[in-house]
Amino acid sequence: MKKINGISRKDFLKKSAVISTGITVGWNAKSYSNILGANDRVRVGIVGFSVRTKRALIPSFMDHADEFNFEFTAVSDIWNRRRDECEIFLKDQYGKDIEKARNNEELYDRGDIDAVIIGTADFQHALHCKEAVEAGCDVFVEKPFAETQEDNREALSAVEKSDKIVQVGTQMRSGKNHQMAAEYLHSGKFGDIVSVEINRHVNQPGRWRLPQLVKELREEDTDWNRYLMNRPYEPWNPRKYLEFRLFWPYSSGIPGQWMAHHIDTLQWFTGYAHPRSVAANGGIYKWKDGRNNFDTMTAVFDYGPSDDKTKGFQAIYSSRLTNSAGGVNEIYYSNGGKLDLRTFKVSPEGGLTGQQASVMGKSANLLPELSLLDEMQSDQSAGENLDMNSLHMRNWMECIRARTQPNADVRAGYNHSVANIMTMAALRTGKLVTYEEKSQEVLAGGEVFQY
Repeated sequence: MKKINGISRKDFLKKSAVISTGITVGWNAKSYSNILGANDRVRVGIVGFSVRTKRALIPSFMDHADEFNFEFTAVSDIWNRRRDECEIFLKDQYGKDIEKARNNEELYDRGDIDAVIIGTADFQHALHCKEAVEAGCDVFVEKPFAETQEDNREALSAVEKSDKIVQVGTQMRSGKNHQMAAEYLHSGKFGDIVSVEINRHVNQPGRWRLPQLVKELREEDTDWNRYLMNRPYEPWNPRKYLEFRLFWPYSSGIPGQWMAHHIDTLQWFTGYAHPRSVAANGGIYKWKDGRNNFDTMTAVFDYGPSDDKTKGFQAIYSSRLTNSAGGVNEIYYSNGGKLDLRTFKVSPEGGLTGQQASVMGKSANLLPELSLLDEMQSDQSAGENLDMNSLHMRNWMECIRARTQPNADVRAGYNHSVANIMTMAALRTGKLVTYEEKSQEVLAGGEVFQY
């Protein structure tokens, strides 16, 4: 087990406070015993034993399962190999036994599932979440929350009609460093945001490719019709089953996998639910392996009040899978300087100098140098910025016990999905894309976007 400062990762995580949006959530034996039903074990089902489930969601769950009295009860996966692998993994790594269900109907028909963790294909997240809350379960669902507006609306409606706790897997909301940045921006000290630049670049021809596994997957070992859910029928295709992130309408690729995190953070920081408009383009410029999702893209977002076009800011997101120069950067600009989310440092770089200010009859506007990480480390009660995946899972567990809203609730998931879907509409149509509040529709060139 990984050690931090000489103690186990699990024990160290227990000592860390998790700051929710606007409130601090504490957890100890006394508060635990005061909650009605706190001694009842929460029985959790795994919906989809994916790579993400194995590497991040299950370890994060096990970090806190004993403390909160949660346990895995069953796994649902339509591929028999994945069910068996999950059973072996939990037994070998944690000494835990788990039952197996061939599909979600079998899982929920058991009648002993209180909550589920959903780690299925991108396009399935929203509908699997809807299915879970309608079965009476609390939900941890991976991002992107939805890849079409139809799915987005249906899932949001189902959750809001229920009393279930839904945490969407945009784990930056549970990171202490991002919470400090949110607090700083919300304080007004930074000034009005005038621009945001985000890029994420890699050089990975094998990203989202699983060629060997594709060769090993047999149609008779899974359920292709269940996999497709509400997507148009097409003949069996193991690549679209396993390498779904390369293929629309099973995934948006770059927007759903990477941009979703940054756009969710931006909307959390600024309070805007969605962009006023999106323009985007891109292409498959290098990795011509049969994919139809782009290997390079850039999107430009206009944010601000819908009734006041003189206010707001522009955000630019750019990503490529063909060259890693530049890496990952996320920078917020105000008239007085910038906040770099790679270093979490504020600087006066680019701020308004006295000479330039005098032209407008104003004074210089230069932010003071500031390290948010230094501020965080000086706050002894907050602990360190540990694994965001683990803290995010912990926040979900706390909120299930307390019946309060988690850091990344269903509305946050709905909102980041609106921005993603707007981006995909712009990429696929080449038109300026807007969002209609009343109908909750994404419009490309004034017409409803049909995937």
